[in-house]
Amino acid sequence: MTNPDYLIAPVVTEKSAKGNANGIYTFKFTKNISKTEIKSLIEKQFGVHVKSVNTLNTKPKARRVGKYPGKTKTYKKAIVTLQAGETIEI
Repeated sequence: MTNPDYLIAPVVTEKSAKGNANGIYTFKFTKNISKTEIKSLIEKQFGVHVKSVNTLNTKPKARRVGKYPGKTKTYKKAIVTLQAGETIEI
């Protein structure tokens, strides 16, 4: 759990940017991390208090590079809600 490699990247989209104003942030994590581990990792790394964590596992999508078929990588998407008045600089 102390490994910072669990956090892949923040999700930066129009939908997630609207949530940032309300204290809701979206992150990509590796698939083998639990909600409680996500909560403690975000609290340690950003110095905030997490109210709730919602997660979903993405599925691989079929893609091609030229004539070679393949699939995209899967990850766990976490939607983190912070306590009122707290923010994260992304």
